Amino acid sequence: MPEILSQQEIDSLLSGITPVQGPAIVEEEEKEKEVFTFDFRLPHRLSKNQLRTLQAVHESFGESMSSYLVSRLQTNVSMNVTLVDQLFYSEYILSIPSPSCLFIFRIVESDALAILEMSPQLVLAMVSRMLGGTNDVTNKPRLITKIEQNIVRGMIQRALSDLQKSWKSIAALTFVQERYESEGDFAQIAPTTEIVLVVSLEVTIADQKYLMNICFPTFALDEVLAKLNIQNSDNLAGASRTNEWTDLLLRGIGLTSVTGICLLGTASMTLRELMTLARGDVVKTRIPIDEEVQIMLGGTPRMWGRPGISNGKVAVRLTRTATDTSTEE
Repeated sequence: MPEILSQQEIDSLLSGITPVQGPAIVEEEEKEKEVFTFDFRLPHRLSKNQLRTLQAVHESFGESMSSYLVSRLQTNVSMNVTLVDQLFYSEYILSIPSPSCLFIFRIVESDALAILEMSPQLVLAMVSRMLGGTNDVTNKPRLITKIEQNIVRGMIQRALSDLQKSWKSIAALTFVQERYESEGDFAQIAPTTEIVLVVSLEVTIADQKYLMNICFPTFALDEVLAKLNIQNSDNLAGASRTNEWTDLLLRGIGLTSVTGICLLGTASMTLRELMTLARGDVVKTRIPIDEEVQIMLGGTPRMWGRPGISNGKVAVRLTRTATDTSTEE
């Protein structure tokens, strides 16, 4: 039978063991790790690649719309995308100042509503410029009158048209203006817990800067987002199909016809000699009969060859390319 140790012997063994500094090492590792907070209530429905694509779409919209405003307002105008983000619709509503200018438009394909938001100062500046004034308006926002709404209605329609054209690069959507609201609580384009896409643009008119936002509910863009995912996967898979595309291109190029010109020789003569030429005259060239001649493709020397007869027809036997310095022995 194995011998059972007494408690005194066990204590003497334990006293000779050096304790391992495990907890201290774990604490140092935990200090080095960076901790990020994650909000489980906010699912990210849009990936970074999708956000970059949508930013490019609205940058195109900003360029086309700013060009239009330059001609209408007769001053320097620029529009730059400052932010493309996704958040709860309730959070977006809380960020809308009161009063504001909310132009509600419908996305016909999904039968959903979206918002084109402009600050009152921006609308008043555009109205002032269109009526022959300046864009120096009061800093205190106020409600936009019916007359002022009618004045900018054409600009809003043009903005939706330019926005629609910019979206055509990823989806054929139709935007139709519905109504105007001055308070965010009356917009109601989506449930408060719905995730929305918000694109913020900075509009610069002369030396004044204003804010414009475009809000899309993500459920209205489900088909577009699915298409973007497919395009991204196709781009990734396209790298593995490079050889297939190369073979197809080579086969297509191989069937292309190219006109070749064989330069048998050159000669120089005076204008008097040229005028006296007649049928049967012999013109002496600078290329001997036993040397190579140039073959031109697209007006550029590409090859060298020797003229002759093949199957009863005039032909040229290729000897080397234009880049090859070696000659036929």
